[in-house]
Amino acid sequence: MKTNIIINLSVEGLHRWKDAKNKLIQVRFLSDLHRHNFYITCKKLVNHDDRDIEFIDYKHNIVEYLTEKYFDKYYKCLLFDNMSCEMIAKELLAQFDLEYCSCMEDNENGAEVYV
Repeated sequence: MKTNIIINLSVEGLHRWKDAKNKLIQVRFLSDLHRHNFYITCKKLVNHDDRDIEFIDYKHNIVEYLTEKYFDKYYKCLLFDNMSCEMIAKELLAQFDLEYCSCMEDNENGAEVYV
């Protein structure tokens, strides 16, 4: 049997898909920076049932990481620039040794990545 702790968080951020204007005319506006609330779910394998990782502290670590790396003082939110949901999820998966990570735009569309 395996057990994961689950962390859910949301962060305000900007990103863009630079090539959208060259690939899909219907969504060429995605080439410009645009805002989303990114809803992120992280699952981390734990070894026992007595909180070998405390989830509130772990969530704070993830938020702190994202803030330190991506917070932009001008925009007053996270600036992911050309990163897709897939890229954000993969980075968190690697950085925090996760089993699973999903990143959704406005809790509507997004991506999930598994080990």
